[in-house]
Amino acid sequence: QVQLVESGGGLVQAGSSLTLSCVASGVTFSGNTVSWYRQAPGKQRELVAFISSGGSINYSGSVKGRFTASRDNAKNTVYLQMNSLNSEDTAVYYCNVQFWRASVQYAYWGQGTQVTVSS
Repeated sequence: QVQLVESGGGLVQAGSSLTLSCVASGVTFSGNTVSWYRQAPGKQRELVAFISSGGSINYSGSVKGRFTASRDNAKNTVYLQMNSLNSEDTAVYYCNVQFWRASVQYAYWGQGTQVTVSS
């Protein structure tokens, strides 16, 4: 059974930093595509960053230069380091993993962690 658990969210002031974590069980992050998404109130879920199966990392334009995604294979954990936070970063942040098994593609989500940035 695949399970993703995010942590690290909270209430911070604008300009602060936070680091989110996502630990997986039942699946190995290494070699699979892992992404961070966020969903603000009244808005659609949007992609923030993704780590490809080959290890390359891409970011959305709104967070590029401020956020850093990384993966620790030994801990089977991915991180999202968020700097220079502003009110537009307020959202629930989700971890997502996609992988193939027996020619079937699977995608799993964590439960999300709330990030609130006060101005």
